[in-house]
Amino acid sequence: PPAEPLTELRQAGGVRTIVLNNPRRRNALSLPMLQSLRRDLLHDVKSRELRVIVIAAEGPVFCSGHDLKELSSEDDVKHHSQVFELCAEVMTLIQKLPVPVIAKVNGLATAAGCQLVASCDIAVASEKSQFATPGVNIGLFCSTPAVALGRSLPRKVALEMLFTGEPLSAQEALMHGLVSKVVPEDKLEEETMKISQKICESSKSILALGKATFYRQITQDLDTAYKMTTKVMVDNLTLRDGQEGIEAFVQKRKPVWSH
Repeated sequence: PPAEPLTELRQAGGVRTIVLNNPRRRNALSLPMLQSLRRDLLHDVKSRELRVIVIAAEGPVFCSGHDLKELSSEDDVKHHSQVFELCAEVMTLIQKLPVPVIAKVNGLATAAGCQLVASCDIAVASEKSQFATPGVNIGLFCSTPAVALGRSLPRKVALEMLFTGEPLSAQEALMHGLVSKVVPEDKLEEETMKISQKICESSKSILALGKATFYRQITQDLDTAYKMTTKVMVDNLTLRDGQEGIEAFVQKRKPVWSH
């Protein structure tokens, strides 16, 4: 029989759900899995109908990180570089997409799987979820996951995870800012869709501008960030949906977005 697709894409009402679909391999980010995820993220991404992307997973493990079989000495350095370079490309792509990306986590997210959660714009987790970077325990320090982790968590929390490999509980991940919300497992779908549908009520073009600006300003010093965002606010007012939103507010009606 034909192999199951490594990721499944479904879309309805402006919400695209991409499901990591290799539970037998703990949804490991193998090279084919990364290629499939990238393809689904980029599919028709400029469509007016697409407003938000949700990344979910089949099975008890959200994502276990890289497939260690691909990183054995039997494969050459060129192959290893290809794996890590594509992973970095996918992680940075998430933040470059013109729509918000939500991680819907129900289970364990480790190493590059934890990196995937940290790279998303929003993360909603079930109470049973856990997050870890245990590479140090097998002699492969989680240096690339540390990039996303170090930008999501306080430094000392990130370093404790990286140095010990010990997991954070869902509540600890919430407390330190790795996830946005923690809910009971039976409420995970409902809460994720609630956030997604709220996002769908806004203008796609305004959200795209806002998301790009947020990630540009976050790496800048305070003065530079304010100078850049001041210009963006002015530019925002020139957009059709920027004017429509203000007019609708003044006229006490719902805006009609052009996206």
